[in-house]
Amino acid sequence: MNFDLPQDLVDYLAELDRFIEAEIKPLEEVDDNIRFFDHRREHSRTDWENGGLPRKEWEDLLHEAKRRADKAGHFRFANPVEFGGKGGSNLWMTVIREHLAAKGLGLHNDLQNEHSIVGNQPLVVMFRDFGTQAQKDEFIPGLLSDEIFVCFGLTEPDHGSDATFMETRAVRESRDGVPGWRIDGRKMWITGMHRATHCAVFARTGGKDGDALGISCFLVPVPTEGLVVEEYLWTFNMPTDHPRLSLTNVWVPETAMFGEEGHGLPLAQAFVHENRIRQAASSLGAATYCINEAVKYAVERKPFGKPLAVNQAIQFPLVELATQAEMLRQLIYKTAWEMDQMPHPEVARRLSDKVSMCNYYANRLCCEAADRAMQVHGGIGYSRHKPFEHIYRHHRRYRITEGSEEIQIRKVAAFLFRFAGPNKGVPF
Repeated sequence: MNFDLPQDLVDYLAELDRFIEAEIKPLEEVDDNIRFFDHRREHSRTDWENGGLPRKEWEDLLHEAKRRADKAGHFRFANPVEFGGKGGSNLWMTVIREHLAAKGLGLHNDLQNEHSIVGNQPLVVMFRDFGTQAQKDEFIPGLLSDEIFVCFGLTEPDHGSDATFMETRAVRESRDGVPGWRIDGRKMWITGMHRATHCAVFARTGGKDGDALGISCFLVPVPTEGLVVEEYLWTFNMPTDHPRLSLTNVWVPETAMFGEEGHGLPLAQAFVHENRIRQAASSLGAATYCINEAVKYAVERKPFGKPLAVNQAIQFPLVELATQAEMLRQLIYKTAWEMDQMPHPEVARRLSDKVSMCNYYANRLCCEAADRAMQVHGGIGYSRHKPFEHIYRHHRRYRITEGSEEIQIRKVAAFLFRFAGPNKGVPF
């Protein structure tokens, strides 16, 4: 058993570091772009008079960083080779995401809006696997060039984690002789709607409330008559791009259906494990950054004539966090490696519990590490002149989104007590 990282992966991390120093750091520092990352970050990023949406200058900067990363061959790393990527494995992606997040705030990796020089583009593979040929021809090139952006209209105001009870309905209806669907309902937390060209709207087309089947997905162009953004919801970590929207008499042709009729939820969940393991790695990296910064400050800070680091009240909480981070790292790497050893459908059947363990624990650990770093730094840690408050406010979101930690724990319990998973129903 060998726990060393593959040498080619270590070499690639060094290549990413060189790219950041040569291309991304200079871009971060020119034209006062550092305002997006220092104590002015929240105001600099947020257009307060425009619903709290991201400022254009902020999104233009992110776009330029991604453009440079794509030109250098990094942004599409996780994509299949046929789409200009390198077919990056789950193990490589977890190591890379942890490595980037452990550097702290910067243009190289700012997960407030899922920005990274090594991108996460699950929609490209989703269109390859579930789209019609016409959809593949239109959406895959558009997604890769950033000319198309598809947001997900899954969550509803009265039905958050349990999408099987969604109230949005789609019924068959022809208009001007063209067969199609009329969609009516409400959606909430539709991230990225302000820049979307399409919204993937999930609606019940059959079955009954509570059924996993009977929900379909429709690619609704933005704008479309009857699709209305009611408001952008201001969040703990601004800016916001999370609206509440309504659909009233929205019509789309049959060709707008994405995936099989009645099988929308499996489509939505198809790549949840890849997203969750990468998110866990990012939270681990951010936690490691907070721990290391707290240790460094405790050594340098000398109140009452001696370093803070000699006090057990400082040492012990950081030891606990460092221990948890070390154990979590091994679980994340092992789980990612196991994911790479089996076909994609098998991951859901055999490893869902391990992915959930990684995800909920990493997100919680990051919040605890950011909070402890604030405490060790004292007043300056509480200020916006340190990044801990930003890290906390962002990663606190992850304990709710991408499946709340309660949902994740429930998944682990289902496997543990053999209500689900490969040992379902097997006697103890």
